[in-house]
Amino acid sequence: MYDQILETAQFLKSKYTQTPTIGLILGSGLSGIVDLIEDKYEIPFKDIPHFPTSSLEGHKGSLIFGTYGHKTLMVMAGRFHHYEGFTQKQITLPIYVMKTLGIEEVIITNACGGINLDFEPGDIMLIEDFINLMGTNPLIGENDERLGVRFPDMTEPYSVDSRNKMKEIAHNLNIDIKEGVYAGFMGPYYETKAEIKMIKTMGADAVGMSTVPETIAANHAGLSVLGIAVITNMATGIQTKKHDHKHVVKMANEAGIRLTAMLKEYLGM
Repeated sequence: MYDQILETAQFLKSKYTQTPTIGLILGSGLSGIVDLIEDKYEIPFKDIPHFPTSSLEGHKGSLIFGTYGHKTLMVMAGRFHHYEGFTQKQITLPIYVMKTLGIEEVIITNACGGINLDFEPGDIMLIEDFINLMGTNPLIGENDERLGVRFPDMTEPYSVDSRNKMKEIAHNLNIDIKEGVYAGFMGPYYETKAEIKMIKTMGADAVGMSTVPETIAANHAGLSVLGIAVITNMATGIQTKKHDHKHVVKMANEAGIRLTAMLKEYLGM
C-alpha cells in the first residue's frame, strides 16, 4: 500500500505543483462546496492511479485542487464505500495520499440519518465521536510504521478546537447546529427498526455508511479531523415514510447551502 500511496502522490504532484494543507471529503449531495474553490484543477477519480471509481448518485467522482483565501485545498467530490465492494484500505488510500502531499487537516462530511429525537432533516451535526459498526477497519493486518503507529489513540478522533471554531462561526451566522455521535453502518441497505433501536441504545445520534474508515485512517496518519454530518432523513422507525436516496441527495443539497457558508468562514480563518 505504501508504494501505491507514493505512486498516486507523485502522479498528483506532476499535475498540480502547489502544496495543499487542507483536505475535504464531500458526501452525497454536498459537492456544491466545490463552488468555493478558485483556480480549480480537476482530475476524475478514474484517471488517478490506484483510486477506485464510485458510481453512486450524488457523488461527482473527481479530485479537485485549488485555493480559497490563503489556503490550498485538495477536495474529494465524492468518496468510496465499503458496501461498493472496496476494501477498507482502498477506501482510505486517499487519506494517506493527502498526508504525503502535505495536508495537515481533513474535513470529512456526509449525509446521514438522524436518531436523536431532537434532530430533524436539514440539521447540521458536528461529529464529536464515532461508533464503528462496520465489522472491520482499515488498520486490520500488518502495520506499516511509515503510515502510522500500530495502536493509534482515539481519545479525540475529531478535533475539539476545530469544532469550537465551527460552533463560533455558526453562532455568528445565526445557523443552528447540533453535536453528536456518528455510527458507521456497513450498508448498503437502510437500517432496520431493530438495528436503529440498538444503535440508539449504544448512544449514537446519527447513522450513515461512511466517514468512520476515513476518520480512523486520518488519526492513524496524524491528521487533525473535523467531521460534519448533514441529517437528510430520520432513521428507520423514527420517520414514518420509506427511505429514498433521491430525497437524501435533495436534503443534502439544501443543507449544503448553510454548510458552504460555514466552511467559507472556516477556511477563511
